[in-house]
Amino acid sequence: MNILFAGTPEFAAIALEALINTPHNIVAVYTQPDRKSGRGQKIHCSEVKQLALLHNLPIFQPENFKKSTNHGLAAQQELLALDIDVMVVAAYGLILPQEILDAPKYGCLNIHGSLLPRWRGAAPIQRAIAAQDQETGITIMKMERGLDTGDILLKTSCPITINDTSVTLYEKLAKQGAIAICQVVETEKTLIHYLNHRYIQNEDEVTYAHKLTKTEAKIDWQLTATQICANIRAFNPWPIAFIAIDQYNLRVWSGHVAIYDLTHQATYGEVLQITSDGIYIYCGQNSVLCITSLQWPNAKPFTPQQVIQANKLHVGQIL
Repeated sequence: MNILFAGTPEFAAIALEALINTPHNIVAVYTQPDRKSGRGQKIHCSEVKQLALLHNLPIFQPENFKKSTNHGLAAQQELLALDIDVMVVAAYGLILPQEILDAPKYGCLNIHGSLLPRWRGAAPIQRAIAAQDQETGITIMKMERGLDTGDILLKTSCPITINDTSVTLYEKLAKQGAIAICQVVETEKTLIHYLNHRYIQNEDEVTYAHKLTKTEAKIDWQLTATQICANIRAFNPWPIAFIAIDQYNLRVWSGHVAIYDLTHQATYGEVLQITSDGIYIYCGQNSVLCITSLQWPNAKPFTPQQVIQANKLHVGQIL
């Protein structure tokens, strides 16, 4: 089949690489325009573009597909001129108008990093961890105009472990997504089978994975240690959980719920003890968090032993 692929980050690149290794013909690759990034503000191209260049695939990078602009209209016409059986979309980042969704012979398929209808939206992996879900997975759906509202062709599950961060879960789901989409489009006959057996989403089970913000990464010590741990893992590697202290932010990279015998009535955010095992802090519902990696501004992450040596925190301090 002739496949058009649209995606931008590594999550999408892993799926594209899997499709490249099938007998299908990748007629074109769509990805976000090159952007400036990093401290030096150097031009950076997406992981999908890097892979497409490596395999000499045709690359298109429109800013949008809006008919209200000359650029967007031209981008639409350019895509519609391609001979496409199916379009595969993974973390592309652009809104596709109905004309694009209807263009391929078999429509557009999306690789989504959750068990839809749970966690529709921009940050499904992070929200699943923060919500302390026991599992997540991959959904292959037929795209329509709504936000992740399309009919489901295939779902695969993935357990969320107590040690999973957004980084590790992202990697697991990226690999699962690649396997799942190759399963659905294995042959034209296979694709038709999945399309004929697709089913609608249950609207009563919908939850939304709103975009992450930097402000929500500030640790609220009134939450339980269990919830704070989940947030730390969810916000790693961005926006990174932090403690606001003395006009600067301490980044918190890792921690765990501690078994701790309280000897006094503590205050939320109070430093109870600092040992080589971690920094023990009082949290909601008489729970205690043990932080095992802290980072001061313009420094590398500190181990608990380095925190002791730095002498920047003290027992009884309220964070």
